[in-house]
Amino acid sequence: MNLTTTNTSTDHHLVHVNLADRSYDIVVASGELPQAARMIESWSQVRQHKSGSRSALVVTDVNVLETHAGQVVRSLREAGWRCEVEALPAGETTKSLEQANRLYDRLIDLQADRHTLVVAVGGGVIGDLAGFVAATYARGIPFVQIPTTLLSQVDSSVGGKVGVNHPRAKNMIGAFYQPLGVLIDTSLLETLPDREYRAGLAEVVKYGVILDASFFEYLETHVAELNRRIPEVLRHVVARSCRLKADVVEHDEFERTGLRAVLNYGHTFAHAFEALCGYGELLHGEAVAIGMVYASRLADRLGRIPVELTTRQEQLLRRLSLPVRLPHPKALPIDSLLGRMQLDKKTVGGQLRFVLPSRLGHVELVDGVPPAEVTTVIAEFQERS
Repeated sequence: MNLTTTNTSTDHHLVHVNLADRSYDIVVASGELPQAARMIESWSQVRQHKSGSRSALVVTDVNVLETHAGQVVRSLREAGWRCEVEALPAGETTKSLEQANRLYDRLIDLQADRHTLVVAVGGGVIGDLAGFVAATYARGIPFVQIPTTLLSQVDSSVGGKVGVNHPRAKNMIGAFYQPLGVLIDTSLLETLPDREYRAGLAEVVKYGVILDASFFEYLETHVAELNRRIPEVLRHVVARSCRLKADVVEHDEFERTGLRAVLNYGHTFAHAFEALCGYGELLHGEAVAIGMVYASRLADRLGRIPVELTTRQEQLLRRLSLPVRLPHPKALPIDSLLGRMQLDKKTVGGQLRFVLPSRLGHVELVDGVPPAEVTTVIAEFQERS
């Protein structure tokens, strides 16, 4: 696997996602948002049309409308784009068919065609929703990702998974649809609320566990810098996380070989936690942090890893101020958790499948995990709380 990240300067990293005619670049830099139009135009084929008409719909949420999205809109308008904005409510409940329909209405009002560009400026909710709308409006229109949270920068903006939640299951309605490009401005993390920043670090830790033991060790030795949000450390961590995920996506874009499933480490537990706690009670990254500990403990029970590997994960997550236990574990019945896990997309024929570590930096998709072992792990954590 090619895990090389191009470092064009000390403050500018380029990650190329090689997917044939769907290839694109991820730019990781600081202070680039005011020049967003220049980057977008370098990716967009719209500029090549003889009509010269360039139109875009910037999709954002109310929390970043006046700040981050405002800079993107100004940049596009100054470059001659006809640019409109749709600001949606913040939060996980926005990732719904109802809000998707609101965006379809807006695109129709704008007389959008297959050359109209959708620009997602926000966290994972906005990126997933705007990408889903771009994938399905007129059977596909171009879109660009400008993620504004750490979680979206290292996870949801990379790889082309777009979609919305169903009331009974997270991310159940969606598509694979690659962006024209991804612009990651790590200076946006300076003002990110602490809880959201921490949630993003959970996915960063995940990459070390599943793909890169050296990266995990780097995180262990740079906790202080991560806690202080040191710019050069953040750029490195974001770029490395994107490169690791991009490498997996290049080899299994549509989840046909099972390789991409490794990215769901901790997610079988996490999605069940999110759904039963109510979307929004736990941030996704918080649920993933807890889910990784549960999954690692399950791997320990199955004899796949020594207990020390679970301990190292717990210690790193705690040092990054992430939760490793559910806030109210006894309020979530074990039968209900198992039922939610049966809805996981990795489940085949009703049999639970989990992504479990076999050593630091390597995980595998494990079939036929006995429900009794899962129940025991959940019960153990309930007893400890």
